[in-house]
Amino acid sequence: MNVYDFDNTIYKGDSTADFYLFCLKRHKKIAALAPSLLKAVIKFYVLKRGTKTDMKQVMYRFLTKTDLERDLGDFWESHLRNIKPWYLAQQKDDDVIISASPEFLLTPACRKLGIKNLIASKVDPKTGIYSGINCHGEEKVRLFREQFDEEIDNFYSDSHSDDPLARISKKAFLVKGDELADRTF
Repeated sequence: MNVYDFDNTIYKGDSTADFYLFCLKRHKKIAALAPSLLKAVIKFYVLKRGTKTDMKQVMYRFLTKTDLERDLGDFWESHLRNIKPWYLAQQKDDDVIISASPEFLLTPACRKLGIKNLIASKVDPKTGIYSGINCHGEEKVRLFREQFDEEIDNFYSDSHSDDPLARISKKAFLVKGDELADRTF
């Protein structure tokens, strides 16, 4: 079984940031939420207070100002091209995508790509509120083991925050752009 992070791994860029900007262009009223988002970003990244989940929930308030179903369809229509060719060339039927991005955002992309196994952050698409915590770091290992009783043959990620999953994999690759490098621990 091969397991992949999504953003900056098999997807060129950060899908959540891309979706936010896509929606901001369509729904100008989202801009009114910028001050609260800036405050949350400063609180988390600069002052080191609160959790990433708390900060992201403030960001996801933009969802209340969208036409989510239509926006998701149109977003993936124009952004599915960001899936990296190296992934498409080696894609297998039992691949698992595991990501901190919200499940509601990645589900349409996975469906279009024929990916059946997705583990991602559970975020209410109407309110932006998490049920559980951000699917990140050790949480990815916990969620993977909750769903699968198998070893990971190959794991791919662009980030060392995914080292916990890399450590439990037979082989792990660090992805930088379209380049894959072996990870050793």
